[in-house]
Formats: sequence, structure tokens, C-alpha cells
Amino acid sequence: MRGRVVEYIAEELVWIEAHKEWPREQLHRAFCFRFGRQDVTCDNIKALCSRKGWSTSHKGRFAPGVAPANKGKTMPFNPNTARTQFKARHLPHNTKYLGHERVTRDGYVEISVAETNPHTGYERRYVQKHRWLWEQANGPVPDGMRLKCLDGDRTNTDPSNWEALPIGMAPRLNGKFGRGYDAAPAEIKPTIMAIAKLQHAARSARKGTQQ
Repeated sequence: MRGRVVEYIAEELVWIEAHKEWPREQLHRAFCFRFGRQDVTCDNIKALCSRKGWSTSHKGRFAPGVAPANKGKTMPFNPNTARTQFKARHLPHNTKYLGHERVTRDGYVEISVAETNPHTGYERRYVQKHRWLWEQANGPVPDGMRLKCLDGDRTNTDPSNWEALPIGMAPRLNGKFGRGYDAAPAEIKPTIMAIAKLQHAARSARKGTQQ
């Protein structure tokens, strides 16, 4: 009992060790009946066995090759439990179907498409919707290019709202030395874009390379 040392005589300890593999509740009942002990609880027996290192043969799991007793048996019908059971071919409410869309922290829309995920091998994967639609209409984005949102609304995934631009143009549109294209009024955006393209073309001509 808590707060009091439980003492055992040698005969009791020998008997407990001899039956250490019994389930603790069974061991406790048999011990109390055999020795007439009313001051020993099941927790006392558990603590004693733990201190002595007397473990049971029960591991809390099925041994390899041992079939559970209910294998192959069907669950008895109960109208209350049947009402909440999954039905055949039923999918949970949060299943991400083909075509499911989500918005990333950066404001880009992603869509689930029928392409094998290279990381998990799953039959579907998420891709950026604007790029996926643009490539459906125009083919793969050329090397050294990136898609730029023209109206500043990244959730507008219409291919006409995205243009493939050289990666080197990005600093001319935004960033520390850019012209704030994304935050500019809609009527000014075409002018900013035209100036950025002109400056980029001039720089590329001076370097003799196309970036």
C-alpha cells in the first residue's frame, strides 16, 4: 500500500517467483487466497515483480504465426454501429480527389493531377496550376525562363495572365532595384513591363548573350 512497506516471507517470495508468468491480476488473487493476505494489493504485486525482474511471458502482442481468435469471423450486426461504419468504396470527407485545388502560402494555386509523384510513387501529385495550364497551351517553359503573373493576382491561373520571361528580368520588375511591378496600378503595369524588356534586351545585346 502507498506509504507503507509490504513485507513478504521467504515462502511467499518463492511462490510468487514460481508463478511470475501469470497475469498480474490472476497472480494477486491466487496469492491472497493461498496466504490469506488482505494487506497486499495488485499494485504491490506488480511493484514487487518489477523490482525483482520477474516478467511475465505475455508481450502484449501476437507471436509470429499465431492467428487471433476472431480471424475470419464477421462482426455481429448492430444497427447503432452500422450507422457510422464506412461503406464499401466509401472515401473520407478529406480525400483529395483528382482536380482538388489548394493555395500555398505564397498565394499560388496548386492542383492535383494524374501524374506519378516522384517522391512517393502515388498516382497523383500537386503542381502549380498556372504553369500546368500554361504548358498545356504553349508547351514546356523554356530553360532560363519563368512564368510571370501579369495582373499581380496569382490565383488568376488563366494562361493569358502569365508570360514566360527571362529569369534575369525579375530584378527589373520587383526586388530592391525593381519598379514595383506587382504593386503598381493595372494601367501602369504594361509600361513597366515594356521598359524592363527593353533594358534587359539592351543589356543582353551588350554582353552578347541571351539571358
